[in-house]
Amino acid sequence: MLIKLSTNKSVSEAETALHIAVHNNHFGVMQVHNLQETMTKKGVVFTHECLIFEVCQPQQAKKVLDADMSICTALPCRISIYEEDGNTILAALKPTTLLAMFNVPDLATVAGEVEKSMLQIMNEAAGS
Repeated sequence: MLIKLSTNKSVSEAETALHIAVHNNHFGVMQVHNLQETMTKKGVVFTHECLIFEVCQPQQAKKVLDADMSICTALPCRISIYEEDGNTILAALKPTTLLAMFNVPDLATVAGEVEKSMLQIMNEAAGS
């Protein structure tokens, strides 16, 4: 259900690398949420670094939404970068798992293609 990779990069270095990898794989970054910053602004002490990237490949998103508009509740795809036990982690929910919940078998191929691209993006960002 989860794609999870560890990297020797800092969260900041992984953030820079992820922006590049997303672009190189024909996806776009729609938004980056800095969880630590947001929680601090709300008066919550949260000491962990955590960035949540919302990414999208518009042509694939259109195929999914043309099949079933309710799938918009699971879009866009997210890739998180966070610190855990001194390690930097990149993690994402598998698109194949998410789309399977909507019971639209015709989308299995699209989900597999998006998942393959997400794994490529994450591996490029995690690499040295």
